[in-house]
Amino acid sequence: MSQNGRRPIGGDERQRSALLDRAGLSDGAPVSVDLGAIDLRVLEAALAPLRAWSSPRFLGLENIPADGPVLLVANHNLLGLIDAPLLLPEVLRTRGRLIRGLAENLLIAVPGVRHLLHYYGSVRGTRDNCRTLLERGEAVLVFPGGGREAIRRKGEKYALRWEGRTGFARMAIECGAPIVPVAMIGIDDAYDIVADKDDLMLRPLRALVEALGIHTELTPPLVRGVGLTPLPRPERFYFAAGAPIDPGPWRDAADLDEAADQLSRMVRKALREEILYLLHHRTGDRGRTLGGRLRELLPV
Repeated sequence: MSQNGRRPIGGDERQRSALLDRAGLSDGAPVSVDLGAIDLRVLEAALAPLRAWSSPRFLGLENIPADGPVLLVANHNLLGLIDAPLLLPEVLRTRGRLIRGLAENLLIAVPGVRHLLHYYGSVRGTRDNCRTLLERGEAVLVFPGGGREAIRRKGEKYALRWEGRTGFARMAIECGAPIVPVAMIGIDDAYDIVADKDDLMLRPLRALVEALGIHTELTPPLVRGVGLTPLPRPERFYFAAGAPIDPGPWRDAADLDEAADQLSRMVRKALREEILYLLHHRTGDRGRTLGGRLRELLPV
C-alpha cells in the first residue's frame, strides 16, 4: 500500500483511474500526490516550533479508515490555519494516509500559497474536486464552516458556523464515502479577540478588505496572545476523530437535498460532541499549559 492509503490497482480499476487522471483537478493541482520520507521530514521540521509550543494530543485516529474514500469533516478554529496543519503528518504517520484538504478560494488565489498547498495535497474546495478525489479513494478534509467560521467574532469560541451548508453531505451520499467527524480545540484559548469586524476601530481594515474584492464578513479580527503580542499562548492543542458515519441509509432517498440536510445535521451533532469531549478531556490534563508541562518534567 502506498503512503496515501491506496491499494495497488489493476485491470478495470487501472482504466478507471486513468480516466480520473485525465479528468484532473482545477488550477492544475496534481491528481495523485505521494509524499516521500524527505517531504515528511521537511514538513515536520517546519511544524516543529508549533508542535513544541502547543504539545498536541491526538485521540481516536484509528477511526480513520486505512483505505477507501472518506470525508474528514472538521471545525475551523480562530484564524483557521494555525492548528490544522499538524493533522497532516500525524495521520500520514499513524494511518498511512495523505489528507487531501479542500482549501479556501482566497488561499488558492495566491500563487506561492497555491503551489505549496498543491504540493502537500490540498486543492480548491469545489464539488468537482471533492468528487474526483473521493472517486479515487482519497481521504478528503473539509471544513463546512469555511472562512466565516475561522474569522471569529467575540463570543464565538469553538462555535460551528455551517449556516445550512450541506454540500459535503451530498458528496458523501453520492460517492458512498463514510464521514469521520474531526474535532480540534486549543487555538481559540491561545488568543483573545481584541476587536472584530463589527468594531469601529476595524473600519479601515473592512474598507481595505472590501476594496480587495473580499466579502467584509472575512475581515480578520485583531487578536492578542502572550501579553499584547501576536504570539499565541502555549495552550495545548487537542484533536479527536469520532466514529465513522455511514451515508448508506440516505443513498436511495427520493429527495437528495433533504437527505443531505439530515446527514449534515447528524454530522454537526457528532462533531459538536467530539468538541465537548475534548473540552472535558483537557480539564484533567496537567499538561494543558506550558507551566503544567514543565512541572511534569520535574522529578517528583
